[in-house]
Amino acid sequence: MARPLRIIFPGAFYHITSRGNEQRVIFKSQRDREKFLSYLESATQRYDARIHAYCLMDNHYHLLIETPSGNLPQIMRHINGAYTTYFNVKHKRYGHLLQGRYKAILVDMDIYAKELSRYIHLNPVRAKIVQNLEHYQWSSYLEYIGRKKPQPWLVKDFILSYFGQKVKIAQQNYLKFVEAKVGQKVKSPFRKVIGSTILGDEDFVKMVKQNYLQSVEPDRNLPALRVLSEKPDIDDIIQAAESAFATQPRLARNIALFLCHRWSDKTLKSIGKHFGVGESAVSQASRRVARIIDKDKKLKRQIQNVKSQIFVSRV
Repeated sequence: MARPLRIIFPGAFYHITSRGNEQRVIFKSQRDREKFLSYLESATQRYDARIHAYCLMDNHYHLLIETPSGNLPQIMRHINGAYTTYFNVKHKRYGHLLQGRYKAILVDMDIYAKELSRYIHLNPVRAKIVQNLEHYQWSSYLEYIGRKKPQPWLVKDFILSYFGQKVKIAQQNYLKFVEAKVGQKVKSPFRKVIGSTILGDEDFVKMVKQNYLQSVEPDRNLPALRVLSEKPDIDDIIQAAESAFATQPRLARNIALFLCHRWSDKTLKSIGKHFGVGESAVSQASRRVARIIDKDKKLKRQIQNVKSQIFVSRV
């Protein structure tokens, strides 16, 4: 089963969404919404989360989160887990409240802070819940424009600093910035997301790849990783395997076939054609090598060395 790619590091910013299972309502009352906000507050206290924007809809929510401690999974486990427990007890129900895994997009805030916060705050208008954003109290918008006492844990200064140095001026400019798009069709900033995971310019994506994806093991259940990772050529893999197992040509071939299956983005048919075998033979050979590696620690270390050689040669 495909899994989302989580890129975790200190100081990262994320746009988070989580939806009700089968699109069902996850906030039934004012008390539910207040309780959810209390879990956002406890996440800032216990896990050093920084909440820059939020919007609670009926069947989903949006958050803009910064993680100074690089611990997004712990933060989201607390928020979603605590709220699910509360909701199930409160409404006498069992099972999953939220649909699968939450969606987290790593964001280059230097470029997308303004656009993302506006997109989040415009949700109630886009959903036609209200025509006037000032009539919607379950987002951070009213706190941003000074019409509502801010939650003590909400971080507004970072985004408002783009709109002026003085608070009142920044609030007025932010109001104009958001209201300018009310009633208009706004292009989603997420159309620029790369690999369903990163929202940023070319330099930001390159930085993330170099610093946080080089050591991530290839995994066919992580489609986003396949999109973002630099794919080694089959010839590069074969050459590295033959070099590492020069005195064992049969083993070198099997290792090369296994690594092509695991690390390249080629189809079974393409790999098989390269090695002169059928698709099923590729799968079977790969499984055999995987079983051997599980039992042979020395071979596992040798293969890690092959991997290092391949990727170092591509830098």
